[in-house]
Amino acid sequence: MSVHRATSRLQRHASPWILSLALALPALAAAQVPTSPVFPGEDWEYVRQQDLAAYGWERSGLRGATTFLRDSANTTGLVVVDRGRIVFEFGDIEELSYIASCRKSILAMLYGSWVEKGVIDLETTIGELGMDDIGGLMDVEKRATIHDLITARSGVYHPASYSGDDLGQAPPRGSQEPGTYMLYSNWDFNAAGHVFELLTGRDIYDEIQAQLATPMQFQDWDRSAQAKAGDLTVSQYPAYPIWFSTRDMARIGLVMLHEGDWNGRPILSPEWARRITSVVTPLGEMNPVARRDGYLGYGYMWWVLDGPAATGPFEGAYWARGAVGQWIAVFPALDLVIAHKTDNAYGRTTSWESWHRMLELILEAKGVTVAAYPWG
Repeated sequence: MSVHRATSRLQRHASPWILSLALALPALAAAQVPTSPVFPGEDWEYVRQQDLAAYGWERSGLRGATTFLRDSANTTGLVVVDRGRIVFEFGDIEELSYIASCRKSILAMLYGSWVEKGVIDLETTIGELGMDDIGGLMDVEKRATIHDLITARSGVYHPASYSGDDLGQAPPRGSQEPGTYMLYSNWDFNAAGHVFELLTGRDIYDEIQAQLATPMQFQDWDRSAQAKAGDLTVSQYPAYPIWFSTRDMARIGLVMLHEGDWNGRPILSPEWARRITSVVTPLGEMNPVARRDGYLGYGYMWWVLDGPAATGPFEGAYWARGAVGQWIAVFPALDLVIAHKTDNAYGRTTSWESWHRMLELILEAKGVTVAAYPWG
């Protein structure tokens, strides 16, 4: 019998002191809602609709988010995780699809254990590794280190085999000393994938499976769906597209939220988790200059909220992001992870404006009141 039905029955038949106890039942039930952080096992734990208020969420606010997502956002999958439990989902969260440039943040995670074991020395230059490319690299470009590659500061502006970056707004080749100028370049990221495989002897996808998918019990991982891609007549370094489900993207966000810990098991060290999500290039040094009008600096292939607006609920926040609507957003101050997917196979794109609006609706349902959002 529900609390509501039990209370109605007692209102008709019970003595006043029993009635007082019955009217307290909703509060007692709410107090029993578990709120300590958890990790998913084979499946996620959900917060029931009737428990959302006790868990700190406003149901009407989430209904407003649902309306927006259905009518305006082109979202194909969304998962909101609070303290390790799913409080809200939308769309098909099991579907495997392309996560675009979120792949780069995943690679940054994979680097950690190999750097700490000394297999990868981040100060090694690509010249020392014997790397070159179609048409040749310049001597100054060969001075770029692995660290420069994974922080997008290589100074190498050779065309990439895979589009989706700011290379069209790069300075002239050879004009920037490696390590001094940040530019979001797929050449860097693809070369970083090559370096990883060269030095570890491991395929990136096999490492995703070994380091992440298996120990974290991904529900939808399919090794056979993963394959490298790119025009190798342009550059000899292919990209490494990754296909995840939205709920497995949320597992990535949750392990990062816990600084590499997965229910007592170290997936990556806390030092590396903090390092890759710390600002290397602050907002005021982002390139091209138009990026300085935003609110994101750059770390090790993770975007990091930076500048005066990165305070309160946004303090320490960071995310992976990819073209047409892929995000893994982590808000440490709120113990919150938001994973968002737009499957472009349907011809859909989720705009930055839609992403910002859905964040506002979700955070407001969480009770976050902010005078001016960073993107406002």
